[in-house]
Amino acid sequence: MLETLQILQNEVASCRRCPRLREHCERIAAVKRRAFRDWEYWGKPVPSFGDPQARILILGLAPGAHGSNRTGRMFTGDRSGDWLYRALYQTGFASRPASLSRDDGLALRDVYVTAAARCAPPGNKPAPEELRNCRPYLERELDLLKNVKVVVALGKIAFDAYLDVLKARGAIRSRAPFVFGHNRQFTTAPGQPLLIGSYHPSQQNTSTGKLTEKMLLAVFQRARKLL
Repeated sequence: MLETLQILQNEVASCRRCPRLREHCERIAAVKRRAFRDWEYWGKPVPSFGDPQARILILGLAPGAHGSNRTGRMFTGDRSGDWLYRALYQTGFASRPASLSRDDGLALRDVYVTAAARCAPPGNKPAPEELRNCRPYLERELDLLKNVKVVVALGKIAFDAYLDVLKARGAIRSRAPFVFGHNRQFTTAPGQPLLIGSYHPSQQNTSTGKLTEKMLLAVFQRARKLL
């Protein structure tokens, strides 16, 4: 299974299905941000990261322009990632409280991190067709990650993206019964993982107090108990 997941992530990294996103990511990687001018930006679609035996799947929105698009690892190199990995460390899912680069030695236990879109979008807003282009990668991951019992969706777009997969597969008839909210738990269909919604740890949410560290920690404490 590990080898097959790796093959899939290699496909992700070479994907060019969305010209607008590829142009944006490559431009950001060439121009860079002054604080990271010495970095060689990843600038490609970002592979997923984590434990192939994971029982928890974390689904985010998309890479950050100067975070994952720079480092090449999901939720790595920006404040969203700082919040996420700190919470994972505090709940025993991560070997260290910060994710700095692809070669920093961080290991995840029982958790796999992916996203609805694998390329950094302008304004952090992938277009609907771009999300559809990326969805087959998520579907294949769901098939390969045989042990997943809980899906944690960070933000409403990720929440809806997961439900869209279930609807396309006939597991649910509609997204309507599943109303997104922070730390809300749902049983979607027999045989499917439990679903937990969470506010995304974006700077927009954390700087305004819409999401606090205690609130994010509670999501992964709930996920831990469900296992």
